[in-house]
Amino acid sequence: MYDMKALYEARSVADAVRLRQEHPQAQIIAGGSDVLVQMREGKRAGAELISIYGLDELRGVTLEADGTLRIGSLTSFSHITRDPLIQTYINVLGQAVDQVGGPQIRNIGTIGGNTCNGVTSADSASTLLAYEAIVELTGPEGVRRVPIEKFYIKAGVVDIRPGEIQTALLVPKDSYQDTVGHYIKYAMRSAMDIATLGCSVNVRLSEDKKTVLRARVAYGVAGPVPMRCPGAEAKANGRAVSEEMVEEFSRAVLEDIHPRDSWRASKAFREHIAVESAKRCMRESIRLAGGEL
Repeated sequence: MYDMKALYEARSVADAVRLRQEHPQAQIIAGGSDVLVQMREGKRAGAELISIYGLDELRGVTLEADGTLRIGSLTSFSHITRDPLIQTYINVLGQAVDQVGGPQIRNIGTIGGNTCNGVTSADSASTLLAYEAIVELTGPEGVRRVPIEKFYIKAGVVDIRPGEIQTALLVPKDSYQDTVGHYIKYAMRSAMDIATLGCSVNVRLSEDKKTVLRARVAYGVAGPVPMRCPGAEAKANGRAVSEEMVEEFSRAVLEDIHPRDSWRASKAFREHIAVESAKRCMRESIRLAGGEL
């Protein structure tokens, strides 16, 4: 069923780095919800695998001394959704990953695997991008941190250097403090389907809830990699909370995204749902932040 050449089990992060150096062609496997399916389909025949699934130090969500939220790369989607720190500070991420596959996938699938596979449809990616997450990588030369927008290079390719493994995703305090968001996944089916488009918006309002101090919006499946929309954000930042602002903001996303035609949806349809999703996400984010339209 699974045609593999060898399976190496890492005993620590340092051991995983060593194995990566000794077996540069080997594939890292965590939960296996992507890799094992591909192997069963015969796409990775004769593969060498390095399992990091036993590294409990890469699991869990913690709050660092400077307020940074640290999400271990082996933290499962189910854990993220239920975690008290996620629910308190960045609940929209729990909302997003709770739409990945079915319960079995969410129990075993990891946020590290979801980001490292480099696909633009990853449900966690747009929210992490909208919250300006930082990817932590550990390799032969130590720890390297990369802003997530630079981590995605092109479709299916991420910035992981030889010998490195992803160890955490970090969300800076300035990115989540006094900020709330909403995520919409559009798919042909309501469960266990890859996104036709994913939209994540978050806002920070003024104390009187009448002004948008900061807005962020990011998409999945609106281009070859997850994408931020700086032009749309500029239409909201510093503006009064109003339907006019929401309309201008949502229309402006078309200046930044690059959807394509595919068997799942046409470019024109993706553009339509991108505008509508941005509008709905912004309205809901404002409501969650205590604002009124």
